[in-house]
This record gives sequence, C-alpha cells and structure tokens, in this order.
Amino acid sequence: MSMQEADIKIKKVAVVDFGSQYTQLIWRKVREIGLYSEIVKPDETDRILTDTSAIILSGGPYNVNQDNALFIDRKVVEGDIPVLGICYGLQLIVYLSGGEVQQSTKMEFGPAALRKVKEDEIFDGVDLSKKVWMSHKDKAVKLPPSLVVVASSSNSPYAVIKHKSKKIYGLQFHPEVRHTEEGKKFLSNFLFKIAKLGKNWDMNDYVNTLKYEIENTVGNGYVMLALSGGVDSSTLAYLLARTIDEKKIYPVFINTGLLKSNAAKMIERHFGFFSNLRLRDESALFINRLKGIKDPEKKRKIIGRTFIDLFTEEIKNTGKDISFLAQGTLYPDIIESGGTIGTAKVIKSHHNVGGLPDNFNLKLLEPFKKLFKDEVRIIGQIIGVPDEILYQHPFPGPGFAIRIIGEVSQDGIAILQHIDSLIEHELKKSGIYNKIWQAFPILLPVKTVGVKGDTRSYENVCVIRAVDSIDGMTCDWSKLDYSVLDRMSSRIVNEVAGVNRVVYDITTKPPATIEWE
Repeated sequence: MSMQEADIKIKKVAVVDFGSQYTQLIWRKVREIGLYSEIVKPDETDRILTDTSAIILSGGPYNVNQDNALFIDRKVVEGDIPVLGICYGLQLIVYLSGGEVQQSTKMEFGPAALRKVKEDEIFDGVDLSKKVWMSHKDKAVKLPPSLVVVASSSNSPYAVIKHKSKKIYGLQFHPEVRHTEEGKKFLSNFLFKIAKLGKNWDMNDYVNTLKYEIENTVGNGYVMLALSGGVDSSTLAYLLARTIDEKKIYPVFINTGLLKSNAAKMIERHFGFFSNLRLRDESALFINRLKGIKDPEKKRKIIGRTFIDLFTEEIKNTGKDISFLAQGTLYPDIIESGGTIGTAKVIKSHHNVGGLPDNFNLKLLEPFKKLFKDEVRIIGQIIGVPDEILYQHPFPGPGFAIRIIGEVSQDGIAILQHIDSLIEHELKKSGIYNKIWQAFPILLPVKTVGVKGDTRSYENVCVIRAVDSIDGMTCDWSKLDYSVLDRMSSRIVNEVAGVNRVVYDITTKPPATIEWE
C-alpha cells in the first residue's frame, strides 16, 4: 500500500507536534500498536480534522499563558473526534476548556506514582504499582466544569483527566517514553477501548510506502548515496538497490580517519555489488581541518562542511547529472538538531542535518528521517540486509571526533580505535553484544597519576559508556556484570598505551545524551 493510497483509504491518528523532544515517540508508538498516523503542525487545522480517527496533542516547551505559546483551533477540542493530550497537550485542553494552568512551585522530572481517583477504561490492564515518567514545570490548577480528574500524583493533582461526555483525555505524564513502563497500555486503551479504532498499519506496509515514494521522487534521475557502513546508510543502500536501477546509484564511502579501524573493509565486503561504488581516504584532510578545534558544535559543523565539499567533487567526477543526495538521516538526528517544525530546542547539531550551502543543487533523499534505529533494523530484516551490518552498534557520523573531549589528535583516535575493538570483543565473547544498545569509549582531556611496571605513570582517563535503549531517544545505563567490566578495564590499561585509568558512565538520557559531545 502506498502512502498516497493510505491517505485515501485509511483514516489517520493525527499527532499534533508542539515542539516536544518526544513527539516522534508518540507517532512511532501509535504505529507499533497497529494504527496509521501522521505528524501535523498545530496551525494545520484542516489536516488535523480531515480523515482523522483520533488526535493526540504532544508535549512541548511552552506555557499556555505565554504570548509565544503554540495553540490549536478550539474546533479540535469542541468536535467529536477523540482527543488525547500529553503533558502540554493536557494543559492546552484545560486552558481551552476554561480551566487554569500555572507554573508549578515544584518541578516534576522523573518517575512518579499515580493514585487512581476513579475507575476508568484508561486503566484497563495497567499495573499502577509501576511508575510513570513526568517532565514538566507547569500544571493544571483548576479544571473547568466539563473536565474531571481520574488520577493524581504527589505533585500533579490532575495527572489524568477526562471530559464528562466527550472522548477527550489528558495525561500529565509521558506514556510514549520507555521510562513509563505501562505507557503503551495507556495509549492502546485510549485508541482501542475509548476511541474504538481498529488496526490498519504494519511495517511491511511502510516498506512498500518508502519504495513507492523513492520511485516517484527519483524517477529517471541519478542518486549519490552517502555511505558510512553503519546501520542506517547501509539499509538505505539496500533499499535503493531493491527499488531503482542500481546503475543510477553512486555510493560514496569517505574514510574520515575518525572511523572504526575495520570500516573500509566492511564496505568492500558488503557493497561490492554496486558498480559505481567509490571509496575515498580523506583522513589527512579531516584531521587537518579539526586541528585546534575543541568546541563539539564546531567539530560537527566542520565535519559536515567537509563532507559536502567532497561530495560536490564526487558529483563532478561522475560526469552524470546527479539530482539527489541520499542520506540515512534518522528522526533523533533531526529532533536533537532542532526538530521538525522549528519549535524543539537544539540539543546538538548533526552533521547530516541542515548545513547544506545555498549553492548545493542536489535534493536530499532521506527516506528514514521519520524513523528510529530499531525501525530501520526492521526494514533491514524485511529487505535482507546482512546481520553483520544490521546488528552492529550505532556509530555517530562525526566518528571518534566527538568521543575525544576537546581537540582531536591522531594519537587520540588510535587510542579510541584500539579500546573500541577491545570493548566490542569482550561484549561478543560474553554473549551480550546484541543485548545492549551501544557501548563505546570516550577519551577525556585529563591525565591522572598511576603505576605501571613499578614506575609512575601520568596518562589519560578513558570512560566506558554502555546503554540500554529502544530508539536512542531515551536510555538507561547498562548494568554490565562486574566481571565484564573488570576484563575491559584490565585489557585497556595493559594493552593500550597512554591510558592508566578507566571509569564507567552511569547516567541516563535524559538528563545526559548518549554521546558526550
């Protein structure tokens, strides 16, 4: 089924984006439970209300009493379409219905316990002994006559609310994040039990949609593919090869010198079937341009601009009229770089998001820009991407440049490449490599005193970061067995010259990000 056909035949769940860092998590959770959904802007009233089976209002960084707050047309909450408001969405429902919202005297970030005030279908099958995840600095303080409270928390008297006669609900917590363990049940109860919807979507449909969109977008044009060898660009390479004429695809792998030590060999092993495959070793260029640069945003932007310079050269080298630059950009890249509608706050710029010069004439082809890593892996399974590629840990586009805190050096890269291979080996040896989301080293610009061979050493500190996640938007630190950590630490300080201390990062996302820069 194509997206065009889906627009005609299937009613959507409209997810209204108010600039939350987690809007896409709502969208993907809705798809996970089997419903077709679209993300829409708050001012797109016609799109919100047309061919819509239910509406979900996202969270956001606003206060409804601010002049710059985002709003929706009152028709959205005054009509007959079921509405679920999450965090800011709940506050918006309260405000538009005549209630009051104020800044809370006590901010609520993290786990919270719900106390049921009255029985309701929204709680069917939900274990209320499990915590929900709060992230707000404002709260409803007075409900209008049309709304009633269904559950509360210690800091939010109106943690769950509902309309007395309409299918309108509000959740002050975030059911879309993995920290709300029963979150999917809350969403399922609203969509299936309250809104009375039936399943109409799965990932096989979405693969067909992507192929349809690629075919109709590219037409008879030529595509240059930015191929890194990671999960995303590799899956995109296979998808393109299964959708359009292989001879019209020009994959380019640029060795930045900031990659894993085996990156180039993996490209040659798995992508030799492309007749137009081009491999370039530009290690010296990237290292030279990064000299003296310590700020992580500057490092990312320099790397991004250098990629564009090199791809511009490659376009000329092909002698073809290249029309598209294909990238494996994911939604977390976009949302951390500022979001889809310009309302999400910038967390960190991604080298593949924005930054194209005005004179760069290619159109971007980014089929995965609304997807998460785990969803791309599902697509890879469907189209037959080799497991060695599909189940490797995520690796950032800027590579080890953002895992060296401060200035990038050739010595620092060599140290990280060595440690990275040791970590990967120990995880695979222990049989847990595929059980965690990501594990990698960070090199700190700090030296400490140690003892090696009965003599004083003054060498670098290495951080090991290992996390458990589903989509990369949130994560917990991995509780690795002490014996695994012990082997990693022992091998690092004994086998890697220049490091005499190893520490372990035990911070969740949020408040931290997965990468340090």
